[in-house]
Order: sequence, then C-alpha cells, then structure tokens
Amino acid sequence: MAATCTREYSVNGPVLYLAFELSNSTWKLGFTIGPAQRPRERNISARDLKALEWEIEQAKERFELASDTTVVSCYEAGRDGFWLHRYLDSNDVRNMVVDSSSIEVNRRKRRAKTDSLDVMKLLSMLIRYCSGEKKVWHVVHVPTIEQEDNRQLHREMRALKKERTRHINRIKALLICQGVRTEIGNTFLHELDGVRLWDGSRLPEGLHALLKREYKRMMFVEAQISELEHERAEAVRSSTKPEHKMVRDLMRLRAIGINSAWMFTMEFFAWRKFRNRKEVGALSGLTPTPSQSGSSYREQGIGKSGNRYIRAMAIEIAWGWLRYQPESELTRWYQERFAQGGSRMRRIGIVALARKLLIQLWRYLETGEIPEGATLKTA
Repeated sequence: MAATCTREYSVNGPVLYLAFELSNSTWKLGFTIGPAQRPRERNISARDLKALEWEIEQAKERFELASDTTVVSCYEAGRDGFWLHRYLDSNDVRNMVVDSSSIEVNRRKRRAKTDSLDVMKLLSMLIRYCSGEKKVWHVVHVPTIEQEDNRQLHREMRALKKERTRHINRIKALLICQGVRTEIGNTFLHELDGVRLWDGSRLPEGLHALLKREYKRMMFVEAQISELEHERAEAVRSSTKPEHKMVRDLMRLRAIGINSAWMFTMEFFAWRKFRNRKEVGALSGLTPTPSQSGSSYREQGIGKSGNRYIRAMAIEIAWGWLRYQPESELTRWYQERFAQGGSRMRRIGIVALARKLLIQLWRYLETGEIPEGATLKTA
C-alpha cells in the first residue's frame, strides 16, 4: 500500500524558486526553476519593493514561465524581521523564513564566503526542501502582527531593568573609587550631601554633580518600569483577550507570579500551537543532545536551541516549584531522583524538572488539568 505524506511546502508543476541575501543597503536575489538550471542573479536596493516585483516578472520571462506561475522564496531570519515575509505572502509568494543556525556549512578551516555563494546555497536547499527533504533546515514560525506586538512590553521591561542595574553599578563604582559605600535608595540625594571622604572633606564638586545626574537618570528608568508594571497589571486584571486569560490561569498556581506567567504566555504558549510534548521541549532548548559513534557514547547536555529567555525563566521557576509545591508529583520525582546527589546532580535535575514543568503547564492551559499534586493560590 502506498504511503500518504502531506508536505506543507511541496509543489507541483512549474515553480520559480527565489532566494534572498539581505543586507542594509543591497539585496541579492537568486532565481532558478530547478537544480539543473543555472541561477539568475540580480542586485536591488534594500527594501525596494517595486524593483523586487519587476525582477520577479523578468525572471518569469527569462525562464519562459506563465505570469501566474507559483513563486517559492526564502530568506534567513535576522534583523529584517518578518515584514518582508508578510509582504511576500500578501503577493501570493510562498515564503519561508529560515533559521540561520540550521543551515549546513562547510567544516573546513577556511571556506569561501560571498553573497553570491550564499544565495546559491539557499536556492539549492530551497529546492531540496520543496522536494520533500524536510530536515534540510528549520523553518521559523512567523507570528502575526498582534502576536509580535504582545512581546514588546516584557522585552522593554527587561531592557529597562538591565539599564537600571547599569546605573546602580556605575554609582556604586564611582563611590567605591573614593572609599565610600552607601545604599542607593529614595533618600540617596539627601545622604549624598553628608558623605565625607577619608579625611573628612566633602566629595569633589564634579563627582557630586555626576552622581546626582546618574541618580536622576536611574530614577527616570525606574519611573518607566513602574509605568509598564502598572500597564501589565491592569491588562491582567481587566482584559478579556485569550492571552491575558492564560496569564491569569498560570498565576493561579503557587510558585508562578506575574513575571513568569506573562513571559511564558507571550513568548511561548499564546502564539504557538504545540502538537506534542517534544515540541514544547524543543522550542525551549531543554532537549538532550547525545553524541554516539560506534561504541562511544556521551551526553553533551541540553541543546539550547530554543528561546533562551523562556529557558532561563523555566529553570528559575523550577527552583521555586520545589519550594512552593512540595506535595506535587514533580517535586516528589525530583526529590527521589536528584535531591540526595551532589550539587552537580541537583543542577542537572533542575533542568530536567524545568522541561517537565513546561510540559505540565502546556497541558494545564490546553485542557485545564492541574499538575498532579499541585495546589492553587487561595486568592
């Protein structure tokens, strides 16, 4: 009996293949109709969509294709984001955004690297992918405009918190250079006037003015963080959007607060439709990477190929889960298998627990099934 296989990007009939090599000033385009056909290369100014449309039409004429011939294209995920994908999709071009790290490269110490060679490589791999070789590379899942916009708030907050830390460290470093240690709180400016050096003298005027300006910059960042936190809390409290309901559902579980619930939802669960637990583990980068050759076998650790912010947050929440969910099945599993080992064994175990916890949270949001043994918050 013949096997039946559905391929999302497989095509029938004549096809025009298009590969992009994007840069800030120039885009290199590569066109072909098959592996035996010499590609057509063209350069256009970056973001010149009229020139792109014209080159596609010229390529169809060059290869003697009908005007309604299917066009399949690809480019590497990077600085240009997803706007080009949305434009191509709106013009009936079947585009793929490719994970750059999944593209195979020559392993020799030195290899030729030019835009022309890169676009030829993309074209050959695009043809292989459309012919059914699905593992030739990894295609990025493109979010909608709304889904992408939902990720801006917590990403901005993360950047602001890093900036606040830089200001605090700079103030402390400037004071330490003068042999002074003091707390940086709401009364810092008042206390700064009373700071004395080792010989009882006041801080130099230039340093004193610099510290005041640095502190004011830090307080400006602090105000922006507070504004974002208020906006996030208001959305969780009153919004009826499905993603905000997910945040509320996660926050019902002990050990999960608004920071982790928001990030898990907006970066992970709200815009991806996982089919199984393996996809959950793979996207978080918490899957194992074995290395086996003949009788030699070793484990290289987790793949770290997914979302690094989700991975870091999952491990942090896993430690909190042990503390606030001591009666859950996941905690008992960790205690029986890893708790009696050394510090290295416990760290290995917490990564495994983080992966299992993410899978349990996915099932909880999909089916409403609370992780076994877990308790909910009373309020």
